[in-house]
Amino acid sequence: ADDKYTDKYDKINLQEILENKRLLESCMDCVLGKGKCTPEGKEPKDHLQEALETGCEKCTEAQEKGAETSIDYLIKNELEIWKELTAHFDPDGKWRKKYEDRAKAKGIVIPE
Repeated sequence: ADDKYTDKYDKINLQEILENKRLLESCMDCVLGKGKCTPEGKEPKDHLQEALETGCEKCTEAQEKGAETSIDYLIKNELEIWKELTAHFDPDGKWRKKYEDRAKAKGIVIPE
């Protein structure tokens, strides 16, 4: 399992973070380098770029599901945060389309 990211935080309740604007913004500030990070926030921040680029190949199953849940939630409910994240981690738009197409396939409408 050396080739996987740590599963130390796999049991975190992502839905609780996503649905709480204060927690979500705090996490995004951490990930985007605009604020302090909790230990739980630092872990994904350190691996987010690589996970995006590799399609999450070092992710545990829980992390893969969590990433998909988070991306879908942001696209559907927090589009501005999604745009800020993709501008930061994917300025050329290489991966953004893949994730947005997957969301669209699930019936998530993305306003232009």
